Amino acid sequence: MPVASFDHASIPIGDPERMIEFYRRLGFGVAGEQQWREGESPIFAFTFGDSKINCHGPELWRRESFTLRGTAAQRGCGDFCFVWEGGPEALRRMLSEAGAPIEAGPVEREGGRGGGRTLGASTYTRDPDGNLLEFIVYP
Repeated sequence: MPVASFDHASIPIGDPERMIEFYRRLGFGVAGEQQWREGESPIFAFTFGDSKINCHGPELWRRESFTLRGTAAQRGCGDFCFVWEGGPEALRRMLSEAGAPIEAGPVEREGGRGGGRTLGASTYTRDPDGNLLEFIVYP
């Protein structure tokens, strides 16, 4: 199969400052923040491993010329699953320290590994815009 891996996703966001603060507390990097703050770019991205989530603030989504996006995308439309390698107790501690209440879990789920058949334990929370964040821990 020529598709090698996942590169990035893009989401609309409502309050960039709150989102940056939240994702930093979860341990994500922020790429392009300086360019965004200086008005040189309408986007920045949360980075993790070799992937990222591009963030499009309200000023970009209001532009009629901005058409290369999901036509029905709105704040809170994201549903992301991240692989957590620190163990379930460290995950609970990190989420608590980050102020990210656990919405569900841990619960057994099939993740993306093994052709979508490998079981892991998933824990769910939400970011300030309501996007669902799943953290899966594989055995």
